[in-house]
Amino acid sequence: MALAHEIVVNGDFRIKPVELPEDSLEKRVKEIVHKAFWDCLSIQLSEEPPTYDHAIKLVGEIKETLLSFLLPGHTRLRNQITEVLDLDLIKQEAENGALDISKLAEFIIGMMGTLCAPARDEEVRKLKDIKEIVPLFRAIFSVLDLMKVDMANFAVTSIRPHLMQQSVDYERKKFQQLLEKQPNSLDFVTQWLEEAADDLMNQKYKNALPAGGGAAGSGDGPMPNPVAVQNYAYLKLLKWDHLQRPFPETVLMDQARFQELQLQLEQLTILGAVLLVTFSMAAPGIASQADFAEKLKMIVKVLLTDAHLPSFHLKDALTTIGEKVCLEVSSCLALCGLTPFTTEKEAVLKGQIQAVASPDDPIRRIMDSRILIFLESYLASGHQKPLLTVPGGLGPVQKELEEVAIKFVRLVNYNKMVFSPYYDAILSKILVRS
Repeated sequence: MALAHEIVVNGDFRIKPVELPEDSLEKRVKEIVHKAFWDCLSIQLSEEPPTYDHAIKLVGEIKETLLSFLLPGHTRLRNQITEVLDLDLIKQEAENGALDISKLAEFIIGMMGTLCAPARDEEVRKLKDIKEIVPLFRAIFSVLDLMKVDMANFAVTSIRPHLMQQSVDYERKKFQQLLEKQPNSLDFVTQWLEEAADDLMNQKYKNALPAGGGAAGSGDGPMPNPVAVQNYAYLKLLKWDHLQRPFPETVLMDQARFQELQLQLEQLTILGAVLLVTFSMAAPGIASQADFAEKLKMIVKVLLTDAHLPSFHLKDALTTIGEKVCLEVSSCLALCGLTPFTTEKEAVLKGQIQAVASPDDPIRRIMDSRILIFLESYLASGHQKPLLTVPGGLGPVQKELEEVAIKFVRLVNYNKMVFSPYYDAILSKILVRS
């Protein structure tokens, strides 16, 4: 189910060759075992007369691999492979001292060249330059491994359109099978939806939602409707404490994607807050200059690039950002012939930028609230591309915000299609109980 989901939601999904970490125990063990295997083959082929037991087994593996690359219509190629790599015949030739292993290798390389993707032509061509049998067989298996990956990715590309049509039913069916084996597989989902419903009814987060977003007053308003609760629940995933709280089961396969969106939104919140503070302090003339605004935005974005790394310190980054911003503002004021920043004004701007490091900073909270308002409106607009007015202060980051919103809504809509029957059943009980 996880693989099918990844293929559907991630258009860039590719299977990649396994690369073991350098100096890892697994890699060292693999190298030792492989060396022992190839050394054994080398010893057998060096005997007088040569022993071909290992070599024939390898030819058998190569034969099966080549056959696995064929499509049903490749009858001629299938016959060729079966005829030339006939293991019984090869064994007889070996017993009679008539086996030409180089000739077999030549056929194998030629067939690999016929079946490989264009990207592998160079690797296959290099095989022809290897004259010693053991290094040649080793290189053949290495290239065959790459061809297996290519074939798997070709299969992924081929089945993606069919999976798109059937994936909703398929994932729901698979989850239902899991639920039957583990009846508690909706416990965290239930808790997640209960919290969302409680938050709406208690208006704990009314500033994070637009007016009329479905929140009820304390007993004197309408109950939140299921769609409003679901939408608010998805917004809560963008504020999730991933280290302390289990992620709801039905969105678990997309946890990494929600974490990435969460990080992007945090960066946009800080970026938006820094720009809002700067434009509020600067002269109106420079704030309206598109080139200056874009340059300032790029500087701040670059300095926030490493925000996902454990070594990143927001306070230090904002100190640097404050210095850079003040330099850019002073330069722009001078170019425009406007009154330059005073030392006091620079100090105030740097202080306000540094204050953004705190989640409780009023400017940062305003930006965070407005971003959630925008996302909730985007989500509530359904499948049609909304023509929404961006809340005040978000204009400079509108493009980046819309990109995140599109990813968010795509994830949410697909998740709803798969799991809405479960959400509806849970919410019907929660809202009646409330």
